[in-house]
Amino acid sequence: MREIILDTETTGLNPDDGDRIVEIGAVEVEHLIPTGRTYHQYINPERDMPDEAFRVHGLSGEFLADKPVFAAIVDAFTGFVGDAPLVIHNARFDMRFLNAELKWSGRAGIPFERSIDTLLLAQQKFPGAGNSLDALCKRFGIDGSRRVLHGALLDCELLAEVYLHLRGGRQTGLDLAASTIEVVSTTVARRQQRPVRRFAPSEAERAAHAAFIDKMKAPLWND
Repeated sequence: MREIILDTETTGLNPDDGDRIVEIGAVEVEHLIPTGRTYHQYINPERDMPDEAFRVHGLSGEFLADKPVFAAIVDAFTGFVGDAPLVIHNARFDMRFLNAELKWSGRAGIPFERSIDTLLLAQQKFPGAGNSLDALCKRFGIDGSRRVLHGALLDCELLAEVYLHLRGGRQTGLDLAASTIEVVSTTVARRQQRPVRRFAPSEAERAAHAAFIDKMKAPLWND
């Protein structure tokens, strides 16, 4: 099954307040395993970059000034995503921004039902525990040392590994080759039929049997 691991970076927390997407990263997986196909794009938000957001992802207004606006990359983005389910950590956040940008570009939104929220999966699997992406990487032994700042594509690559573990670990992707399966052949031997052995009673046994029958009331054997 084809799925898309997706992450965005933004200028803030709320598209209704004018915040915009500044980076999109996506990783294609099939049967929970990355295929090697990725999508990555920096986007000019057409507005300033708040200090709070810059401290999270390190993308300045100057860096993004010569990048394309969302409307210019929307076809490439939707073409890569297709109709696959979107695997997102804290899906409500990213889906709100994606649908706002799609609306501003004159495109149809993406139904929320297409998203799979790994934050909710983690909360169900580890209730009461820390379930940030960093915490999950530590829990599953995934090397997240490169993640000094948030970056959409790097976060997707890490989330792809986390998602595999949340769905049951690498056992899901095991390919049991025929060579690894030992076939045990059992042969059932046909038993040899032996002739029936007949033992005739002796005269003494016959006399004893007749005496025993005589003691019985109306025995059937005498009919």
